[in-house]
Amino acid sequence: MVPPGILLVDKPGGLTSHDVVARTRRAFGTRKVGHAGTLDPMATGLLVIGIEGATRLLTYIVGADKTYTATIRLGARTTTDDAEGESVATADAAVLGAVTDESIATGIAALTGAIAQVPSSVSAIKVDGRRAYDRVRAGEEVELAAREVTVSRFDVLQTRRAEGLIELDVVVDCSSGTYIRALARDLGDGLGVGGHLTALRRTRVGGFDVSEAVGVDDLTGASVLTPAEAAARTMPVLRVDAQEAIDLRHGKRLHGRADRLPASEVAAIDPEGMLVGVIEARGNDIKSAMNMPEVQA
Repeated sequence: MVPPGILLVDKPGGLTSHDVVARTRRAFGTRKVGHAGTLDPMATGLLVIGIEGATRLLTYIVGADKTYTATIRLGARTTTDDAEGESVATADAAVLGAVTDESIATGIAALTGAIAQVPSSVSAIKVDGRRAYDRVRAGEEVELAAREVTVSRFDVLQTRRAEGLIELDVVVDCSSGTYIRALARDLGDGLGVGGHLTALRRTRVGGFDVSEAVGVDDLTGASVLTPAEAAARTMPVLRVDAQEAIDLRHGKRLHGRADRLPASEVAAIDPEGMLVGVIEARGNDIKSAMNMPEVQA
C-alpha cells in the first residue's frame, strides 16, 4: 500500500501540472494523486502534490500565500498576457523611452496591497462550467469579473532597457488567486505602453519552498512529507490524547474544549505523531472538519 504524503516537485517549463500528476501516479503506483494550484506550461517551480489520503490536505494548502519570481516585458501586449500569445499592440519607441524608473515604481505601488484584479481571459477559471481558456480557444469572447487579491510584495530586482522594450525582473508575494501575468498586463497598461509576462517561477506555497522540491526525473523513490508534517506547515497544531483522537476519528465532538483552538482551522495530532485531521470550533465544542484515513504508515 502506498503511504499518504505530500510531494514537492520543481516543475520544468513545457509540462502541464496534469503532466506532473500523471508522472507521479506512475512513479508511486497509485491513481490517487492531486495538486494544490495549477502552474501554466510556460511557468516553472513549486508544485505541491498530494498522494493517497494526503490529497485531503490539498484543500487547505491551495489557499496559501505564494511567492513568484517573474520577468515582465513592457512595450507590447499579447492575447494571453504572456509570451505564448500573439502580440496585439506595441508601444511607440518615444513613448516607451519616456517611461522612467520612477513611473515604473509608481505603477507598481498602485498594484501593491489589496487590489481588484481582472484575471487573464485564458485563465483556468470556470465560466458556466467550462474553463475560460477553452472558451477563448473556441473563439468566444470572455470577460471575467474583477476579484480582490492581495499583493504584499512587488519588488523590481533588475531593469533592462533595449531597443523597443523594457524588461523587469521582479519578485511577488501574493494571496492565492493572484495572476502574475495580469500584474504584467496592468502595469503595462497603467504606463501606457502595454506589458506581458515572459518568465514565471513559483518559489513558495505557504510553508513549502522550491528548494526542497525534486525534479520530474527524480520522482521514483522521492521522499515525501508525512500528512502530519505537511499539516504543521499549513496551520496551527493541537496535540490530542489517544481517546480524543478516537472520538474525533469516529465523528464525535470534544465538548466544551473549543477554547483550546488557536485558530479557525487546526491540525489535530495524536500521541503517535499521526494526523487525525483538521478540526474546528462548533460553538464551545471541537469537531472534525476533515478526517484522515487511520492508516498513514
